[in-house]
Amino acid sequence: MNRIALLTSGGDAPGMNAAVRSIVRTALDKGVEIYAIFEGYQGLVDGGERIRPLGWNDVGGILHRGGTVIGSARCDRFRERDGRIEAALNLVTNGIEGLIVIGGDGTLTGAHILRQEWPDLLADLVDSNQITMERADVCQDLSIVGIVGSIDNDFYGTDMTIGADTALHRITEAVDAISSTAASHQRCFVVEVMGRHCGYLALMGALASGADWVLIPEYPPEMEDWESKMCEVLRLGRENGRRHSIVIVAEGAQDRNGVPIESSYVKKVLQEQLGEETRVTILGHVQRGGSPSVFDRNLSTLLGAAAVDSILENRSSNEIPVIGMRGNKISHTYLSECLSRTTEVSRSIANHDYDLALKGRGGSFASVFDIFRTLQRAYPHDPVPGQRRLRIAIMNAGAPSPGMNSAVRAAVRLALDKGHTIIGVRHGFRGLKSGDFNELRWMDVNGWAQLGGAELGTNRFVPEEGDLYAIARNLEEWNIEALLVIGGGSGYFAAMELYEQRNVFSAFNIPIICLPATIDNNLPGSELSVGADTALNNIISAVDKIKQSAVASQRVFVVEVMGRYCGYLALMSALATGAERVYLPEEGVTLSDMVDDVGQLITGFNQGKRLGVIIRNEKANETYSTSFMVDLFEEEGGDLFDVRQAILGHIQQGGNPSPFDRIMATRLATASIDQLELQMESTEPESTCAGLQHGQIVFTSFDIIGRLMDWENYRPREQWWLGLRPIARVLAQPAPKGS
Repeated sequence: MNRIALLTSGGDAPGMNAAVRSIVRTALDKGVEIYAIFEGYQGLVDGGERIRPLGWNDVGGILHRGGTVIGSARCDRFRERDGRIEAALNLVTNGIEGLIVIGGDGTLTGAHILRQEWPDLLADLVDSNQITMERADVCQDLSIVGIVGSIDNDFYGTDMTIGADTALHRITEAVDAISSTAASHQRCFVVEVMGRHCGYLALMGALASGADWVLIPEYPPEMEDWESKMCEVLRLGRENGRRHSIVIVAEGAQDRNGVPIESSYVKKVLQEQLGEETRVTILGHVQRGGSPSVFDRNLSTLLGAAAVDSILENRSSNEIPVIGMRGNKISHTYLSECLSRTTEVSRSIANHDYDLALKGRGGSFASVFDIFRTLQRAYPHDPVPGQRRLRIAIMNAGAPSPGMNSAVRAAVRLALDKGHTIIGVRHGFRGLKSGDFNELRWMDVNGWAQLGGAELGTNRFVPEEGDLYAIARNLEEWNIEALLVIGGGSGYFAAMELYEQRNVFSAFNIPIICLPATIDNNLPGSELSVGADTALNNIISAVDKIKQSAVASQRVFVVEVMGRYCGYLALMSALATGAERVYLPEEGVTLSDMVDDVGQLITGFNQGKRLGVIIRNEKANETYSTSFMVDLFEEEGGDLFDVRQAILGHIQQGGNPSPFDRIMATRLATASIDQLELQMESTEPESTCAGLQHGQIVFTSFDIIGRLMDWENYRPREQWWLGLRPIARVLAQPAPKGS
């Protein structure tokens, strides 16, 4: 295959530009010509100047931009056969052998129809003498690959669609802001979010923001008089200390009879039944716009590169593969199956079969819905008679990580709802030693979902041998039966030390669970840690601003990021910002590396380059420090460019947690409480580390976890993200000759 094209169509989604950049540069790196079809299917029908080649530098500087630089448009003409005949003629005329389509269900349905009709369309073109039979034979196999770009996240075949994470950022930022003003005046707010007939944004936004009620199309309120039930829950919440109420409504929300539930109606109900001043905020297209989040940038980049590989492999000329992400792995699902499974959910909603609709959205969607229904309560359920009630201690340990509070809030409320007693340990293992304990109640963690930092306090203190007796005595005095440690490497190390001493101190012979929370993402047993996503978003926000500063004055910035001896933050932020070079502790740095990099920078600036960004992990090399690199590049760059450093420091640990971190923290905390209950029923309770692997929550025994860790460098022996290094190299390299 020598020539492929791409288009974006339907509603735009943040991250589409990252996919365009990835597709163009990956194709050119493989020696394939790449054409852009401007304005979606409308451009495919119109042809002419709307179908033209793209070069390497044509997609420079678009990674951080929202929308789609090649345009998108609804095209009624393409829905008709005559329009698809014109589209086919334009593809044949331009010698395009493969097509990558980025869009939602309507866009991909159009691609499905085009591929199914392709032989007949060619035949029509031959019959009308617009192409020859020989030309038709050459063009018989049109390969099409799909990528889902939609903020709704309503399409089967991928865990996340391009744009959904960014839309969640917009929603949580808005609700966080609304919450502060609502609390000041003790008001109710109704927030309407997008999603058409999918409640993903509403549900996940409600969970992440700590909203008090949510209305989604997949599972309307079960009772006929749902309005009274909603108002009762909100009223009880006020009586229990809440100063405001937030109700999130999906734009496609409806009741059990299929009657739409509009935000204006919810406002009316709240004002009439609660007698409180209520405001409505319809977020609208603000959810669709703006710079994409780090998740969407990297998701789009990986899907774009995989789409090029897929179309060149020509997986199937008859079936269209949809490139998606399952866990952290690229997936390929045939479009026909995706469309069928997606339509099933819509059909279930239309038929009022809401249990099937909820199931059709996937297991994580249904489980999050159940979690939210517990967290939104004003009080926990009454204890079940005869149910065993545990005394569980919860603590943070290690450096602060955004999302710690979200995890604590979820663990406390879910455990209390099961009838357990929760003891909060303040100031990490130092507090465990000094006895800084207090019992936590339901409303003690109210409003914690969106807070950065660590309300329970945390530090890197690791108890020594002389501290263990005091810790054991405190656990005995407070009758602690289980321990949940939320934190990073020092927390894991300290918890494992207690585990190793359980034969000496019987108080340590309890189930202990470690929940990964560190921006470094350097813990074994989990592909991701709570806080890392927030840190990455902090980094790209800073680098985006740095790039705007640098472009005006022909400047190179060396940006130092955290991570200790793990290069996760460095590599993933380099991928998301389009940095020219990234230095990792896993690879080290040599003088020859820097000489080569200086040479590439000089070549680039001589060819018209205006800025350069280099990401350096703080521990990449002890000798070649950030300041050393700046001095070296400054000297060698001469008058061509100047060099500055930016050491981001603790800004990476600060700020409110991202929606991704809030949701992951909540899911891990929920599973951890369930696991503690399970272990307490065992004759030999096991201590484990919670984690996400391939999108699933797993628990790894302490006996195994130690062998998975490279303790010398404080990072896992196997790091999945290093497999992304080749993609980062390809996309960041200077333009190859001829492109």
